[in-house]
Amino acid sequence: MQPQRFLRQQKDKIMELSEQELVRRQSLQTMRDLGIDPYPAAEYEVTGHSTDIKAAFVDDDQSATWHTGSPVRIAGRLMSKRIMGKASFIELQDSKGRIQVYVSRDDIQAPVAEGEQPTTVEQQMYNVVFKKLLDIGDFIGIEGFVFRTQMGEISVHAQKLTVLAKSLRPLPIVKYKDGVAYDGFNDPEQRYRQRYVDLVVNEGVKDTFLKRATIIRTMRQVFDEAGYTEVETPILQQIAGGASARPFITHHNTLDVDMYLRIATELYLKRLIVGGFEGVYEIGRNFRNEGMDRSHNPEFTCMELYVQYKDYNWMMSFTEQLLERIAIAVNGTTKVQIGDHEVDFKAPYRRLPILDAIKEKTGLNLASMSEDEIRAEAKKLGVEDTEHMGKGKLIDEIFGETCEGTFIQPTFITDYPVEMSPLTKMHRSKPGLTERFELMVNGKELANAYSELNDPIDQYNRFVEQMKLADKGDDEAMIIDHDFMRALEYGFPPTSGIGIGIDRLTMFMTGQQTIQEVLLFPTMKPEVN
Repeated sequence: MQPQRFLRQQKDKIMELSEQELVRRQSLQTMRDLGIDPYPAAEYEVTGHSTDIKAAFVDDDQSATWHTGSPVRIAGRLMSKRIMGKASFIELQDSKGRIQVYVSRDDIQAPVAEGEQPTTVEQQMYNVVFKKLLDIGDFIGIEGFVFRTQMGEISVHAQKLTVLAKSLRPLPIVKYKDGVAYDGFNDPEQRYRQRYVDLVVNEGVKDTFLKRATIIRTMRQVFDEAGYTEVETPILQQIAGGASARPFITHHNTLDVDMYLRIATELYLKRLIVGGFEGVYEIGRNFRNEGMDRSHNPEFTCMELYVQYKDYNWMMSFTEQLLERIAIAVNGTTKVQIGDHEVDFKAPYRRLPILDAIKEKTGLNLASMSEDEIRAEAKKLGVEDTEHMGKGKLIDEIFGETCEGTFIQPTFITDYPVEMSPLTKMHRSKPGLTERFELMVNGKELANAYSELNDPIDQYNRFVEQMKLADKGDDEAMIIDHDFMRALEYGFPPTSGIGIGIDRLTMFMTGQQTIQEVLLFPTMKPEVN
């Protein structure tokens, strides 16, 4: 960009500033004129946090962690202020919550000789607080002591105030009465675009993401206790494999080849089982160039786990225990309210073959039907564009149309047809079916798991069948990964694997109705300036 053009744009931006933004910039300059650095570089040591102080405060017990007179240094955003003559009450919001601060002019202003003007930074703090140079949203540090006000509120009595960062843009002011927000920052698009504001002003938003962190941390604890190894596999891949999905395509300039953002971690993790790991897992981003709605985002976080010498029956039991432990870690109970439903994650969960589920919900006995008969039933049920679908895809669509949304409590849907499970071991006693399950919760798929296919010849034939589906027009069919086939030919032990969507799991554990509420920065259309 040309320098003159850049300067013109900056000038235009200044002319577009609101009155409040102009006032804040003027306050910023006034601070600097007083010799106060509004963005100091020095470390500010914090010795206490709002919620910890209030939770552990004991009025007159000198042995308590926090008591009347306990010295403290806190820091955070100024969220409200009430100036009353020589005194002021302000509300400070730190990383854990909010606490009231009492500020007196006589306490924070260093002595000034009669008739002289304040000159030092300490002496200028009177001007900063009581001449209204501090604004809502500014970061400040408070050094003082803890006490309880006459109204009974645990507070901090300020003896020194430090400006840590000046806010140049006013925050939306959200007022709460009886638990209801007024004048709120409520527009979903604004909230998702400006998550940094959403986190500051809307109660409960940050808690959702702290719970998300607890989910991932607990998951890691369970896997680590079992002796499984966390690994990282490539995001840029030459073949988009491991799932049926449409990939994102990019170009590697140095190699001069097109590459794909991974749609799954599966095939690389299985290579590591071939290499001798007992169990491996990865928690990372996958990318699928598909639809966006209340439960889908094109980039999402998925956990995949593979354990040698196990099957899908073992994996169902392991998954039940994992989710029960996560629910307790996040909410203190196995029961979670999701919309109108109370969902209980306590093990065990119901296990139901997919063909039995369809028969139970619709009366259709698809097991005895030919592909053409199943296609005719799918059309009757409103499934569109069935001509390119194979038998397995048709069954999957019928299940999705008639059954999936009805399973509210955790339910393992098992024994999928081979056509829709190209990486899954054939069922040991049910011809034409595979040892696969999907876990349904609140009408949505949460997990997908198999007894992994480890017969290289069978796997190659399955890939060939997938290529035939691609020729019919199925753009989600898998491509043959020849290096993966080579790995299988070196010997792949009996293994069970599972994938769990972290975003959807977070939705369930926090009772959120849309995936955007559990993504810090969901994918959005470009912002129009």
